[in-house]
Amino acid sequence: MKLTKANLARFVFPAGKTEHVLYDEDLAGFGLRMHPGGRRTWFVQYRLGQKQRRLKIGTADQIDAEEARRKAKAALAKVHLGTDPALETEEAKAQAAITLTLTVEDYLARYASKRLKPGSLAEVERHLRRHWKPLGERPLASIKRALVAKRLAEIARDNGPFAANRARAALSALFNWSIGEGFVDDNPVAGTHLPTEEVKRDRVLTDDEVALVWQHAGAGDFGLIVKLLTLTAARRDEVGSMAWSELHGSTWTVPGDRTKNGRPHELMLPPAAMAVLVAQPAREGRDLVFGSGSGPFSGWSKAKAELDARMLAVRKAERGAKAVLEPWRLHDLRRTAATRMGDLGVQPHVVEAVLNHISGSKAGVAGIYNRAAYRDEKRAALVLWADRLAELTEASDGTEG
Repeated sequence: MKLTKANLARFVFPAGKTEHVLYDEDLAGFGLRMHPGGRRTWFVQYRLGQKQRRLKIGTADQIDAEEARRKAKAALAKVHLGTDPALETEEAKAQAAITLTLTVEDYLARYASKRLKPGSLAEVERHLRRHWKPLGERPLASIKRALVAKRLAEIARDNGPFAANRARAALSALFNWSIGEGFVDDNPVAGTHLPTEEVKRDRVLTDDEVALVWQHAGAGDFGLIVKLLTLTAARRDEVGSMAWSELHGSTWTVPGDRTKNGRPHELMLPPAAMAVLVAQPAREGRDLVFGSGSGPFSGWSKAKAELDARMLAVRKAERGAKAVLEPWRLHDLRRTAATRMGDLGVQPHVVEAVLNHISGSKAGVAGIYNRAAYRDEKRAALVLWADRLAELTEASDGTEG
């Protein structure tokens, strides 16, 4: 019998049976399972390799005979191409069970809590649990770029654009991790617009990013400069144009003509920074520590791009081909070091002194006396940060990487 609405309306369920199956005479494998209480379920039966499979299409009160026939034909077409539609359905159900909320908890417990310091972890938790809660019950694989962009606009409207930036970064990190776990194939955050351009002073690298930069900076001039930037919170050109004559033991004095505020800046380098300099032998006839010929280091853009490429390759190896690297600048290392010193309990005025910022009592005549007064405090702050950096990077002498 051909399974049509009219034929089924005339069909009389056999007396005494608890179940009856009808197969369509035109489409092999297409059938209807019937029960005396009236429950009827469409299915398609097929063989793939040595296995016989049956795929439930839907109940008769949900879809009619013609719609069920179309679905059965589509399933059989997949079988013809070597695809198992029943397995596809099972996988889709499994993916649907992996919601954003469940993934957030999994990510925090198995990854973030082991990689992030308490302050960073608390911030990530707040953004994921608060700002992305409206999408929490959605299957992770169903979250697409348009949905992320819409939610980011809502966060920016309700909480401000910088909160939206942070929420975006937190979700992107979660999806990169999820790619590596096989939960999804793509990161829907990639390609969305930043709710606002980050102002220079806003980008602070995470502990994970700091470690990644350090470990893959390399042993050449640029790599050593990157490590000194991280350790000292100095400006790019201050380190890039460093001269041996500016160093007296572990004290580095940057002349005023190379500082932003025009004032000489004295830094007491921690042992880790001195170890970096030991790895850079003096070159005959040159006072400059880095670079070639008669000038300081150059080729910043190319060297930075090469470092980014190495870092991205590591990210993809760890988290899958769709993983991304959040944009960062060398100046972010200065801001990151300053932020982390504050996190470690260094007083704000000491951090300001390390950065060579002029404010309050540091200006004018008082600054002359404070320069000496802050010397030991600046040294202690940089040592404290260097010790923390060593913990993050698992570097024993500050020169490897």
